[in-house]
Amino acid sequence: MSESINIGVIGLGYVGLPLAVEFGKKFTVMGFDINQHRIQELENGHDRTLETSDEDLKAAIHLKYTSSLDDIRSCNYYIVTVPTPIDKHKRPDLTPLIKASETVGKVLGKGDIVIYESTVYPGATEEECVPVLEKFSGLKFNQDFYCGYSPERINPGDKVHTVTKILKVTSGSTPEIAVKVDNLYKSIITAGTYMASSLKVAEAAKVIENSQRDINIAFVNELALIFNKIGIDTHEVLAAAGTKWNFLKFFPGLVGGHCIGVDPYYLTHKAQEVGYNPEIILAGRRLNDNMGFYVANRVIKRMIQKGHTIAGSTVLVLGITFKENCPDIRNSRVVDVVAEFKEYSCEVDVFDPWADPEEVKHEYGLAMIDKPGSNYDAVVLAVAHNEFKTMDIKAMGSANAVVYDLKGLLDKSMVDERL
Repeated sequence: MSESINIGVIGLGYVGLPLAVEFGKKFTVMGFDINQHRIQELENGHDRTLETSDEDLKAAIHLKYTSSLDDIRSCNYYIVTVPTPIDKHKRPDLTPLIKASETVGKVLGKGDIVIYESTVYPGATEEECVPVLEKFSGLKFNQDFYCGYSPERINPGDKVHTVTKILKVTSGSTPEIAVKVDNLYKSIITAGTYMASSLKVAEAAKVIENSQRDINIAFVNELALIFNKIGIDTHEVLAAAGTKWNFLKFFPGLVGGHCIGVDPYYLTHKAQEVGYNPEIILAGRRLNDNMGFYVANRVIKRMIQKGHTIAGSTVLVLGITFKENCPDIRNSRVVDVVAEFKEYSCEVDVFDPWADPEEVKHEYGLAMIDKPGSNYDAVVLAVAHNEFKTMDIKAMGSANAVVYDLKGLLDKSMVDERL
């Protein structure tokens, strides 16, 4: 690329940091985050999310970190990687995105390009972000500055499908800008890029990726509910069906995290805004959102069958992160299982070797234990961390304890029930 490239990455979380690191190996990059503690941690050479190794941080020789607005003023490419959550009513919460757009707008210069990576509904970049950029910069869209959209596809905890090894969808607000954005990402993405025809097409592509996965998991979760009533093991059924070459291999479980449990609500919000009431997407969401309550109630029924008095009984929940072998607790639905046990007046211990106890306490008000005790009335394996494969889970429970395997991780002979 012949032009001088100065990149500002706005937001240094699970998505922004790996991207900033890769760009920082080739270009001048300023990583911006409003969390000063996060900045200090990265300047000290460590990423607590474990998405980027200490060695990779060192390799990004052109990357610096800041929480000061003035430090990103000289950038000509701004990449916004802030979260896009939902509120308590399951509606899109664009607050982080709007705030980030305000920040960029204050330093935006003529000819600059603002690229959004955050998951949004089709049209959000032009309808919500661009007016903010115009207001705070005093510049005119597609005349003085331009936009791109290139959705993040990072899978937290995945050390195989890392940022450079995942094909990247790109787009721009004009055909010329689309090429510039595509070339920028091509410089670091070894898996290649796919240039979408417009910002809206790229936005829609991202939001349906996770909506599709959500619906597929909802289908398998519903199968688990049916097969439980029939009295057959869902995992055995899936193993048999999976021998067909075109059978899609999904498994039952809790659907959390920053994407799959959230993104469908962005699409349904836009659908309802334009007068269409989505049925399949919302049905899948309802089913997946209720799985935590289902699991807890199955365990309670098993405990009753074994003669336990429920009020005051002790339950050990193994795992609080939203997925295995990863410290990410965002939108973890294990908390639904814990909350339901507490509704029955159970005493619940939560153990997770991957999660940050302070973060769990701050986010969910749960105090984790340092190591599991023994003689629990029920043990629930909620997350398939590798550490749990080698632990003697049976020994953690009392003689007639209920062992429930939510992930199908343990041998069937060791458990009372699997999801």
